[in-house]
Amino acid sequence: MGHGALMEPSLGKAPTRSTADARFISVVVPVVERADDLVTLYRTFSAALDSRGEEHEFVFVFDGGFTPPPELSALSLERDNVRFLRFARAFGETAALRLGIERSRGDVILTLPAYFQVKPEGIGTLLEALSDDTDMVVASRSPRIDSWLNRLQTMAFNRMIAGVTDRPFHDIACGVRVIRRTVAEGLPLYGDLHRFIPALALREGYRVTEVAVPQHPSNARTRLYGPGVYVRRLLDVAAFFFLAKFTEKPLRFFGLVGSGFFLAGAITSLVLVVNRIEGQGIANRPLLLLAVLLLALGVQLLGLGLVGEIIVHLRAPHRRAYRVRDRTHPASSGHD
Repeated sequence: MGHGALMEPSLGKAPTRSTADARFISVVVPVVERADDLVTLYRTFSAALDSRGEEHEFVFVFDGGFTPPPELSALSLERDNVRFLRFARAFGETAALRLGIERSRGDVILTLPAYFQVKPEGIGTLLEALSDDTDMVVASRSPRIDSWLNRLQTMAFNRMIAGVTDRPFHDIACGVRVIRRTVAEGLPLYGDLHRFIPALALREGYRVTEVAVPQHPSNARTRLYGPGVYVRRLLDVAAFFFLAKFTEKPLRFFGLVGSGFFLAGAITSLVLVVNRIEGQGIANRPLLLLAVLLLALGVQLLGLGLVGEIIVHLRAPHRRAYRVRDRTHPASSGHD
């Protein structure tokens, strides 16, 4: 994302911390699909943070097609802890989150959707759960007060993700999360992976906790999307499944599928050979074309897996596929 791809107002002076070790929270709000009254959103959650004595800033990132309301523009001029950025065209929620994280200044990142998803008093519960043994805290809307259709969609999405991750989530698609800056900057965010941020953090070796937070009443309306949206969600799950399971070993995926096609083609070809030996004609049989197609497809998939292995091998010296959590430092020994 080049500098020409976004528009940014004057930032004003940066807020200062009261003490050297005070926690500073950056609230990143991507404005992408829909938005409530953003000024009310700011005042409500800012008051919740003020009541806890948390120093904070708000960074609103507007995707293409969204224009900052005049009230928010005036507020950003009045207050040093309100900023907004605007893309010149649509880049999506993942890009908005990345930009907001890059331009924020806090030690802790709090992501909020541009609409009320949880009650503001639940933010304190999330912040308290971010202890020394936790890298990310994810909100789980509970108790759910919305329709059975919304709960059914959420449950189906969580079940699909549970088959990929090592632990299940109750509300992985909730956009309210508290993340340490080092973790947020280390996550490989691109495409539409913003829905899988907790699962990505687990995959990278970070410690993720899910905490129940009361659902906001305005988030209870029934949400029903078009067929294209559900197809794209399924494709996103399939892409995440491949990235989570076979990024380091692509031959295991392509080799398994390719071997299945090749084996089916080989068996079909063997049957045709036996038929030909018995005197039956096979030149005009569709089964012969199917056998050739299966063999060719199997070889292509195996070759694609081998090419993937070569790419992973060439990138291996420049990529660290592990993360160290604990280390011990031997006592230094002095010499007389």
